[in-house]
Amino acid sequence: MTLAAAERLDDVALLETADPSSMLRQVASSAAQVREAARVAAETSLDGLAAGGRPRAIVVTGMGGSGIAGEVLAAVAGPGCPVQVTTVHDYRLPGWVGAADLVIAVSCSGATEETLSAAEEAVRRGCRLLGVGSQGSPLARLAEQASAPFIGVKASGMPRSMLWGLSVPLVVAASRLGVLAMPEGAYEAAAEELERVAHLCRPDSEAFVNPAKSLALDLSGTLPMIWGTSPLTGVAAARFACQLNENANYPAIAGVLPEANHNQVVTFDGPFAPGPQAVGLDPAGAPPVPLRLILLRDTQEHPQVARRREESARIAADRGIEVTELAASGDLPLERLASLVQLIDYAAVYLAIAIGIDPAPIAAIQELKARIA
Repeated sequence: MTLAAAERLDDVALLETADPSSMLRQVASSAAQVREAARVAAETSLDGLAAGGRPRAIVVTGMGGSGIAGEVLAAVAGPGCPVQVTTVHDYRLPGWVGAADLVIAVSCSGATEETLSAAEEAVRRGCRLLGVGSQGSPLARLAEQASAPFIGVKASGMPRSMLWGLSVPLVVAASRLGVLAMPEGAYEAAAEELERVAHLCRPDSEAFVNPAKSLALDLSGTLPMIWGTSPLTGVAAARFACQLNENANYPAIAGVLPEANHNQVVTFDGPFAPGPQAVGLDPAGAPPVPLRLILLRDTQEHPQVARRREESARIAADRGIEVTELAASGDLPLERLASLVQLIDYAAVYLAIAIGIDPAPIAAIQELKARIA
């Protein structure tokens, strides 16, 4: 990373010019999203869903920035959840989904074609349905026609900036249906954690004390391999990769331990790691784009996973691969997830600006949609 790029991140006026769609402000809205979503979801009648008792399974259908809401719900519910929580990123539901199950259709715009297709299929199969998205949208109308509850979401930016506004309604609904227990104050604790991290990562905080700016500068010019150390931080790893893709047009590889130790770790001996194996790609034996290992640590790691994390970091360092460890903070699952996601969301936007990319446009996605319309 050049000095000019680092200086760009510390010039507030340049930051505003390079971020015409105010993606940084959208990230800063996260705490407000949690509070608003929790309030709206609590006020929405779910009597029809509750009348059928606890569902056999919860199937969340959604795409992109909306679709990750299902993974958030599963991670917050945790391995002790008495109900299977699964996410579908497709036009069709799995064959086993039926009347005993709850399908939650999530779409920020309420017009995502894959989500609408899966929701329509849920209605045909007689599943209980809950819609989450924009009021007055095709999804809202579908829910109304099916006499299904709908939780309206007021978009404060791009769908990828609406993680909390789209995820919290699912957690509230699951809690009200007896699928998971949310301690009193859990939503406010998450909101306060988001505010704490946002203060550290604010635009007028210089890179040498701003963890998101520092992370962005460390990532620039590398190929990030991002590993979570629990199902919860695995969701954060996937989120980080997607945010780098969409905000910075930047490639990244996401994984979760222990699975990543059974496949992705072998890239430490490949052409993107420093060492003799890189000879042939560059006369000096340097990889064209060096790997960088990012470990997202959880306070609730399995003891053996903690050992795997430690040894993975040592093996990477032995091969000259730079390693960054980011630790979740807080006690409750939603709070721990918030502590990591807020940091990485800021970092993805800062990386885009540092490398001269407007973080808002998604031209390739729009072109693809136009071609298949």
